[in-house]
Amino acid sequence: MKRQSLTRDGWWPVLFVAPLFAGVVVFYLWPLTQSLYYSFTEWGVFGSSTWTGLDNYVRLVGDAAVYRAIINTLVYTGILLVGIPIAVAFAALLNRPGLRYAMVYRTCFFLPYIAMPTAISMVWRIIYNNDFGVINAALGVVGIEGPAWISTEWFSLVAVAIMGLWMSIGFNMIILSAGLKGIPPELYEATAIDGANHWRQFRSITVPLLTPSIFFLSVMTFIAGFQLFDLLYALLGPANPVMPKTQSLVFLYYDAAFSSNEKGYASAIGILILLIIGLFTLVQFRLQRRWVHYVD
Repeated sequence: MKRQSLTRDGWWPVLFVAPLFAGVVVFYLWPLTQSLYYSFTEWGVFGSSTWTGLDNYVRLVGDAAVYRAIINTLVYTGILLVGIPIAVAFAALLNRPGLRYAMVYRTCFFLPYIAMPTAISMVWRIIYNNDFGVINAALGVVGIEGPAWISTEWFSLVAVAIMGLWMSIGFNMIILSAGLKGIPPELYEATAIDGANHWRQFRSITVPLLTPSIFFLSVMTFIAGFQLFDLLYALLGPANPVMPKTQSLVFLYYDAAFSSNEKGYASAIGILILLIIGLFTLVQFRLQRRWVHYVD
């Protein structure tokens, strides 16, 4: 009787997890398996595939555009990571006791994150315009001739990264604000009694105890950085002559799959993106033991 009860109760977790597991299999594991298989094939115009073995990966290793796309993606991701310490500073300021309209400020910071990337890109195209854009107009006031931001090599990539950085700060601040609320106020009170000022408390208490949130944001930011496509596509456009020097890995995947109709090669690029993200995430999890501190 007891064994039957345990067996009957043991099916409930399976029933609850089954819908989620089915979704993971259908929308994640199965497409991943297909992409892995397709990366060893070559696809014709009419959807027929031919097994080519490692040919796509050999081509991947010798493709200069892939290396440039990796560098571009790393540069973009590195600029996004700069937004984490900026968000730490803003979050600490907005969580000061007695600050008026703190919720309004948080909302203003968070709005870019939930706005449509295409709409934001249209606004930033005007800001970056080399003839009447706000940035070049401000530079002209101090006698500096601004560049053509979205049609010059490297400047265009930095322009996309600045826009992505601006959009991500609001999300980072929300996560960090939640982390700040988990820090015991007794720690600040004890250090205040010992004579520590606000800057010392920020360095010795706030930042170390925010490292779990910072670690989470660093992992998520790296993953988001290697998924760069929509901002790049909307801000620069595929016809932009600087795009071959600015394209990300995901844009290279898109171009191979849908513009050149090389679905096998595109699948190999997709597997490369997966491996890079997996490798860097593993490294981050290994290194977090050295610098992440949790509240006991």
